[in-house]
Amino acid sequence: MPAVPRRPRGPDPEFGSTMKSTILIRGGRVVDPSQEIDAVLDLAIKDGRIAALGKSAPRSADEVYDAGGLIVAPGFIDMHVHLREPGHEAQETIESGTAAAAAGGFTAVACMPNTAPPLDNDSAIEFVLRQAARTAHTRVYPIGALTEKREGKELAELGLMVRAGAIAFSDDGDGIQDAGVCLRAMKYLSMFDRLFIQHCQDRTLGGGGCMNAGPTATRLGLPGIPAASEVLMAQRDIALARQTGVRYHVAHVSCAGTVELVRQAKRAGQRVTAEVTPHHLLLTDEACATFDTNYKMNPPLRSRADVEACVAGVQDGTIDCLACDHAPHGKEAKEYEFQEAPFGIIGLETAVALYIRALLLPKVIDWPQLVRAASTRPAQLLGVPGGSLAVGQPADVTLIDPTAEWTIDVERMRSKSRNCPFDGERVQGRAVGTIVEGQWRFRLTERD
Repeated sequence: MPAVPRRPRGPDPEFGSTMKSTILIRGGRVVDPSQEIDAVLDLAIKDGRIAALGKSAPRSADEVYDAGGLIVAPGFIDMHVHLREPGHEAQETIESGTAAAAAGGFTAVACMPNTAPPLDNDSAIEFVLRQAARTAHTRVYPIGALTEKREGKELAELGLMVRAGAIAFSDDGDGIQDAGVCLRAMKYLSMFDRLFIQHCQDRTLGGGGCMNAGPTATRLGLPGIPAASEVLMAQRDIALARQTGVRYHVAHVSCAGTVELVRQAKRAGQRVTAEVTPHHLLLTDEACATFDTNYKMNPPLRSRADVEACVAGVQDGTIDCLACDHAPHGKEAKEYEFQEAPFGIIGLETAVALYIRALLLPKVIDWPQLVRAASTRPAQLLGVPGGSLAVGQPADVTLIDPTAEWTIDVERMRSKSRNCPFDGERVQGRAVGTIVEGQWRFRLTERD
């Protein structure tokens, strides 16, 4: 494949501008689960919104884009991303992270609060929104911390953060260990009908672990994190959520037991949802056998049976959303020994290809199901614009070439960090265009 032109650093000066041209996206396969559409149609954009779809679309526009052979979908939304700003700008910034998001086909991201200082007050939320307004390539939705400093002890000022613009709440990276604090947080948050997102991990089980507890960890002589640590917290929380009525969401599900708990809660009519990452759909703990720290994640890579359970959870709708848990780290940090290196990998620019590898190529799900999990459901759960190409909706559009073959190359990524275990792999399918509010945020000029 010819070299891909790299987008210049820095924000597009026209982003957010009121000067919007008309765009006609012609002949693409429009996949929109919100309208039960899966057909080859024309899509017209005017004044930053969807102006027409299908036969009502005009024959001309300021720009006509040939989308033959492409998937045309409502903009993908990743509800679990770490942008590192404020505090860790050497790893990522709102500008660089959203540039990576746009290149990966995402029109919006929700950023987690584990920054330095954490997003645990209204001023911090306002800072993120101001920075996003100045520098972002996509929409940015801040997620506030549930407790002060994410320490799990005292509740943060949730109400003030809601007023400032926080769209959900989490102490991501640390699940709330104290059941009483968790219950109070759920009761408080239920007043605002915001999503309670939990990183399920009981630290009394494998708190010092660095990979999945199992035969591989034993063979390598590394301390393990048992799947039970995730299952026990999810089980506790689902019981508390039943009592409080809060909308409860399990972040980055990694094991079979949690998938089954979510499945049972849904059957019982609870407002419980979940997400899963590409790496938990593809990789097992055997990948850690090389001591490559790019495979060190939290929650850790689990067993083959856990991977199969997560895939089945996506297939039957138990798992609602696909989220990459983009977690940038500098090269030096990832060069520590496995036990000392930080958890996490980057994922925004590889997510589409990895979802295709895990779910579409083996025919686990189809394109409407993938678009629902990557766009429609995240928009619904977060209560944000998007997830639909209905006339009048914001013109947030993701264009995907499902057959494009390319090689993942971390040195060409827009992210500031390079911690990607898929570097050098040949993959199929990629975003070739990203439109936010009627403006091109990314466009692959070579589609061969």
